[in-house]
Amino acid sequence: MKAYISASLLKTITPKERPFEIVDDGITGFLVRVQPTGGISFYFSYRTPEGQRKRYNIGRYPATTAPTAREKAELLAAQVTLGEDPQQAQKSARIQRKREEHETLEGFIALKYRDWALAHQRRGEETLVLLKRSFAHLYPRKLKDITAWDIQKWRSERKNAGIKPATINRAVTTLKAVLNRAVEWDVIPVNPLQNIKPLKLDNQGVIRNLSTDEEQRLRKALDDREADIIAARASGNSWREVRGYTQLPALDAAFADYLKPMTLLKLNTGLRRGEVFNLVWSDINFGSKTLTVQGKGSKSRQTRYIPLNSECITLLEAWRQQSESALVFPSPITGKRFNNIARAWKALMLRAKVKDFRFHDLRHTFASNLVMKGVDLYTVKELMGHSTIQMTERYAHLAPEHKASAVERLVTNNNGI
Repeated sequence: MKAYISASLLKTITPKERPFEIVDDGITGFLVRVQPTGGISFYFSYRTPEGQRKRYNIGRYPATTAPTAREKAELLAAQVTLGEDPQQAQKSARIQRKREEHETLEGFIALKYRDWALAHQRRGEETLVLLKRSFAHLYPRKLKDITAWDIQKWRSERKNAGIKPATINRAVTTLKAVLNRAVEWDVIPVNPLQNIKPLKLDNQGVIRNLSTDEEQRLRKALDDREADIIAARASGNSWREVRGYTQLPALDAAFADYLKPMTLLKLNTGLRRGEVFNLVWSDINFGSKTLTVQGKGSKSRQTRYIPLNSECITLLEAWRQQSESALVFPSPITGKRFNNIARAWKALMLRAKVKDFRFHDLRHTFASNLVMKGVDLYTVKELMGHSTIQMTERYAHLAPEHKASAVERLVTNNNGI
């Protein structure tokens, strides 16, 4: 059947038991196919330069209108006249669009890098958040169009905003790693940021460790907190008893909760936060008095062994008696691994009247105390799990007697003249 395909024609079409087609009497190859269900679709039928018969799906009515379909059919007819294959051109355009999506920073991260990061990085989600937070303004750009100047300008803006150089370096290093993957996966030929050097840092930095007085206040705050929790439980049970309510278990174990043993263990071992949260009882050997930090849960990916002093052994033995989990410190809310203890730590610091001291700074205190007691830096490096001795040398200034002894030799030499 032939007819001029128009909006008015389509309104008069009645479906049949079998599919049928109406061929346009104006544009060669333009047609509509009508299904028994009443569905109508526009097509363009043509032969390729090689003589192969093909059909191009223009669209479905009424989402695609008759005038729009006619206009598209005229364009397709012109392509065929020029010896082109519209279907192949559509496929090529689709491939090109997909390639271009991969070539933008946003597309590459979403379509390729994201899955890789989540599968191969312990903190893949954090990496993706860091990239989005730091470089969202570059997301629409093609990877090859991101320049060193873009990053230099961004770094200057961040520095002027008061962002620490270490934080800026971390973000740039992360972006460079993304572009390295793009090179490795043949998305771009070279990394445009490969020659960017990190901002210079004060490698010594400011190490926040507890003074003797602060440590005493911290320990007292832990004891006072325990006493308050126990007293609150006893008071609550008295209130329940008067009213005939079921009482909560009495807190008659060695510790009221996790915070005191966790804090003292970290203070005596220098464990990282994640290493504390990942710790399981099978990592504790009471016989040899050692703690094993498993490589899979360590920042350095290296297994290390830390001797446990008498305070650690005592507190762990006591804490073990009231633990029913494979984790040494399970969350009291979920029973699973902790994500953080920020709220409890903030309250503890207020109680101890210790300012600007993070949970992580217990690790600095552990290393600082070792150095100040004369432990050599190599041993400190092994206990801390540092990948290089340079990281440990940040604590060297805490052993001034070595430098003082060296300078004192000048006096000795002068007296001998």
